[in-house]
Amino acid sequence: MTRALALAGLLAGRPNAEREAAVADALASRGVPFVRHAFAIGESRGESFAVDLGSGDRVFVLCAHHDAVPGSPGANDNAAAVGILLELLERVPVPPGLRVRLLFTAAEELDYLGARAYVRDVGVSGVVGALSLELCGIGDSLVVWDAAEETPVTRAFRAALDALGLQADAGYHVVGRIPRFGSDHRAFAAAGVPAHGLTVVPAANADALRRFIFHPRWGALRFLLRRPAPFDTYHTPRDAVATLDPRALDLVGRALEAVIAEVG
Repeated sequence: MTRALALAGLLAGRPNAEREAAVADALASRGVPFVRHAFAIGESRGESFAVDLGSGDRVFVLCAHHDAVPGSPGANDNAAAVGILLELLERVPVPPGLRVRLLFTAAEELDYLGARAYVRDVGVSGVVGALSLELCGIGDSLVVWDAAEETPVTRAFRAALDALGLQADAGYHVVGRIPRFGSDHRAFAAAGVPAHGLTVVPAANADALRRFIFHPRWGALRFLLRRPAPFDTYHTPRDAVATLDPRALDLVGRALEAVIAEVG
């Protein structure tokens, strides 16, 4: 995923309009057919891009938002995830009967406006599951979250990562609903699709991250001066490409390939 790291650099540090254009340019320059989905909700507007791999009737959606919060270079949140999907489309085999939709969304940082508009306008017919990639550039342990109940997606995730030799509750985790963070998958979940977030975190920080995420009031006080990685750079000017670890991007890419094969 060194290639994914370079692709992430196309977005990081740029204004959102330029990030959006960079994704469209990256797809067009590769000759990849893609569908534009423009939306306007109130004063907010943007454009998401969908690429379908394979031709099956069952659709598995992988989301990565291309916008960032103002004042942040937005490397881990979320250029790394965009880079992973751009690299993935060049190499991933799709099982017969399955279609993998790579959805590059706008305005995730505005209450998932791009994903919500996409689900509203395009619908979820045939969609069997969705994962949204968030904070995928720092760490060595995968986390599927917003997974309070077992779904076909979580079962595929567990089976795929077990097959890769990763150990449950060490190399990967499946956790319940996150109380104060969210992402594009929630737009699909609200429409009845099995949908979850996918993140990579440092395994050494697992306990600290649980306290920080699942006990937000306590965590806000406990980690007032320094939040545990990867949240130490989240939504800050420090979220730069130099903080990304290509091994983390590679781990996510290999996991996604395995999950796609398992879903198929």
